[in-house]
Amino acid sequence: MLQIKQIHHIAIIATDYQRSKAFYCDVLGFELLGEYYRAERDSWKGDLGLKGVYTIELFSFPSPPPRVSGPEACGLRHLAFCVEDVEQSVAALADKGVVCEPIRIDALTGKACTFFPDPDGLPLELYQA
Repeated sequence: MLQIKQIHHIAIIATDYQRSKAFYCDVLGFELLGEYYRAERDSWKGDLGLKGVYTIELFSFPSPPPRVSGPEACGLRHLAFCVEDVEQSVAALADKGVVCEPIRIDALTGKACTFFPDPDGLPLELYQA
């Protein structure tokens, strides 16, 4: 019987590895746990952690096709991050030049949330704990 324990990691492909690494580390607060250049693929791989937990594999590949985000396409819709205070988090992102959508209230849970893009337009969400 299959028994999944937890999500191990999320893989993200970036068009500009250095720009995306700075965004996820310097703006969102992930830490770089390891970084590898794979010459045979002309590709960078960064292992990013959150509070010491391996969370994101950040890749670069030469000329990846653009992600279709709108209209909403089949596949991974967005990546959501849990925060204590959405309003405070939006203000912190604004201080770093990140523009978020207006805060809304999830009709099912009553919790505040908002969306914003990463450097490649990947939709990210802040969701109030």
